[in-house]
Parts: sequence; structure tokens; C-alpha cells
Amino acid sequence: MTGEGEINAALTVFSLLQSPSFDLRKTYFLTAGVAGISPTVGTLGSVTFARYAVQVGLQYEFDARERPRGSPTGYVPLGSLAYDQYPSAIYGTEVFEVNDALRKLAVGFARTAVLNDTDTARAYRAHYASTPAFAPGASPPSVVECDTATSDTFWTGALLADAFENTTRLFTNGTGAYCTTQQEDNAVLAALVRGAIMGKVDFSRVIVMRVGSNFDRPYNGQSAAANRFGDSGGFVPALRNVYVGGVKVVQGIVNGWDEIFSGGVVPTNYIGDILGSLGGEPDFGYRIAFRVQTL
Repeated sequence: MTGEGEINAALTVFSLLQSPSFDLRKTYFLTAGVAGISPTVGTLGSVTFARYAVQVGLQYEFDARERPRGSPTGYVPLGSLAYDQYPSAIYGTEVFEVNDALRKLAVGFARTAVLNDTDTARAYRAHYASTPAFAPGASPPSVVECDTATSDTFWTGALLADAFENTTRLFTNGTGAYCTTQQEDNAVLAALVRGAIMGKVDFSRVIVMRVGSNFDRPYNGQSAAANRFGDSGGFVPALRNVYVGGVKVVQGIVNGWDEIFSGGVVPTNYIGDILGSLGGEPDFGYRIAFRVQTL
């Protein structure tokens, strides 16, 4: 357990990396936990695997009642003057990209699991069926490839969901597909990148998995407060699916260790942070954004 929130997660993982008791250079890291989920992509109990983790809270924030004129949101990227401008002030933890070839293997393993569902969760998600865009939210849980948003703030509602969907697209130059919300993943990945720089871990051996336990926005006719403070029935099947989905990934790696995983899964994409700290050229981020802007 890393502890909840970015500070706890970062310190826990980095402390583990400093322990002389472990040689983690060939270790596979599976981050696994519950998350909010967008009904446009998945539902309660859906098991998701991310290629990108985006720190959406790392922005200027205006109270929505005082947001800039003409802006649909009170969130503006750091160093920028509008919500749709790429941040010009980069801290280094805005975006992480993990090994997509490994992700696809993990997805294949997880899809062999029989996912849990409950009558309460079925009844709650049925409310989303009246909105065509929310059809995935009204469907049974499944395994989905989509990306995750990190913020210490536990937010909810259609307006913030739209804002952070925009942030995910913007920070990844249109590549990222937002679907889950959580409070730890960028912190965990930041610690692992630093561990990789020190030669203690292999960042190509990282898998980011989250399971939907609540919806990030209400169904048609429901208030954001009712969505957040009510009981969707999603927490119990989500916890169960963290295990049943995750254990299939662990078993797949262990069973295929000699043939595939001991030597590592060679990435077919850039891996690392927004700064290129592990080498290579990020296929997202400020370098590409500024290059496009100057063409």
C-alpha cells in the first residue's frame, strides 16, 4: 500500500527503491487501485490500462465564478493565458508514458478474467443508458485501454470532467484518451523514473491499471452532488476486479517469464516523462507543442 494521495505515494515508492533488501532491476511494477471513471469510456467495475498518466491538477485554478471571460473552465495550464494553450512552465511530472507493448500484453491477460458485477451497480449504471454518449457506462464491466488523470483533489461533475478531458488531450497533443481519475499514479511514476535514472529499476516494466468504482459525472437529470455523495454500488465490484484483473497479469508474467518477461518487453513507443529524462524524444509534450507552434 502506497498510501493515498500524491505525497504518500511518491514517498512510499521512492523509499522502497532505496532499500538495500531488494534488487528491483528486473521487477515488474503493476500499479493497481480503484478510480473514478468516465461513462463515455467504461463503467463501474471496468478494468483499465493506461499508456499515459496526466497530472491534471498541475495548473492555474480560478474559482469557476471568476474564470476568465470566454473560458469554459477555471483551469489554465501553467505559464499560459488560456485553457487551450499548452503550458509554457513545465515541472516535469505533467505526463508519463509507459510501455505500450507491455500494456497490450497485460490487457490480453486481464481479458481472460471473469469480472465481478453486482445488482446494485447494474441498477445504478442503467441510469446512463438514456444518454447515447454514455452507452459504455450503461454496459457491463470490461477491460479497456484508456488513460488516467491524477489530482490530489477528489473532483466530480460534468464541467470538471470536460475540463480534465481537455487537459489530457492538450498535454499529450491529442494522443491521450482520458477515462479514469485517481490520486497517485503520476507520483508513483515520478518515483520510478527517478529510480530508473539511478539504475535501480527498469521503467519499461511498469503497468498502470485502474478499476472504475464511481462515475466522474452524473447521469442525465442527476446533480453532481447526488452522484458524489450517493452510493453507486461500484466500490465492492471494483475492489474485487482489482484482484481478479491484476492477478491474471501477474500470472501471465510469471508463466511467461523464461520465454518473454525475463529479458524485458521491448518498447515500441517512447517511455518516460515529459522531459525525456530516460533518453529518447517524447512523442508528446512541450517539445513537440513548441515545434508545431513555430512551423
